[in-house]
Amino acid sequence: MVMFLFLVVALAVVVAAVTLAVVGGGDSTPLPEAAPERLQDFLPPDRPVGRADVENLRFPLTVRGYRMADVDDALGRLGAELAERDARIADLESALAGARSAARHVSTEKPEQREEEK
Repeated sequence: MVMFLFLVVALAVVVAAVTLAVVGGGDSTPLPEAAPERLQDFLPPDRPVGRADVENLRFPLTVRGYRMADVDDALGRLGAELAERDARIADLESALAGARSAARHVSTEKPEQREEEK
């Protein structure tokens, strides 16, 4: 019985010592900040993103999957470039529609009207 009681007390002392060591044990100096484990930009910064860039895009794995900040940065960049392309396409389509309507207007005028305008 005495031996069992001694083992329980020894186990409690060991658990308390390990807990104090993990928690810090009263050490007042905090641990330094860890450097972020981010790679450089995964997408080319000097040109628009292409299909091959997206197909070759790979994120480094972490303990629970991918780093959320890396994925958010890449998705934000892709979203901004897609919005820019959509705006450019809309501008070009409206310019094309204007050019087509002007061409139709010129082709439907009578030749006499065109000569009078000149």
